[in-house]
Amino acid sequence: MNAPFFPVIDIEYIDAYPWSILPPRSGNTGPFEEWEDIKAWAREEAEDLWLDRELDPGPNGIDFVAGTLERCAEAFSPHGSDHWLFLHLDHPTDLPLPVLAAIGPSDGPRVETLRALTLADDSTAAEPPVVKTFKARNLGEGLTTFRYVLQADSPHLLACIRYAWRISEHGADIVLWTATEDVARIMHASEDLEHLAHTLDIFVP
Repeated sequence: MNAPFFPVIDIEYIDAYPWSILPPRSGNTGPFEEWEDIKAWAREEAEDLWLDRELDPGPNGIDFVAGTLERCAEAFSPHGSDHWLFLHLDHPTDLPLPVLAAIGPSDGPRVETLRALTLADDSTAAEPPVVKTFKARNLGEGLTTFRYVLQADSPHLLACIRYAWRISEHGADIVLWTATEDVARIMHASEDLEHLAHTLDIFVP
């Protein structure tokens, strides 16, 4: 007898602005096909970004943005990845803020697991993480944290936001996360990030 399919992350309809969205590039993620031609995806996405914002890309704008998107895709969601990648950018030429979402089998008690997934007790944080409960529209009550992390190879602090949920009826845990040295950028994107968290859902193949 075949084992039941494990649920995968799905998203409600979401206005593409301000996100460029790359589904999992693994063949083992349910209904999503592999994204083999990232160069073609990046080119098409770049054209759409300029068009949706009704801006003139000029002679080099599409090539520039396509190159940026392609590099981000290969860095944060290489071939075989089973997580979602959301690239946040207000203007096509912005350096995208990468946000990732992953799902896996539940493991351990709910509260302890959510605290572990959000690094709520991170002893290496520059100061105690800010920890809050968060009720998402589709996934229910979870946990979110904001923390600053010291970097061994940089004098700049890393600002990090994480969300996590347990979907008990499907035996699954979900985590959504992002990090950047640009504190102003992550603060600016926080409302969009919260909205994204509300659109996450699960799909059972």
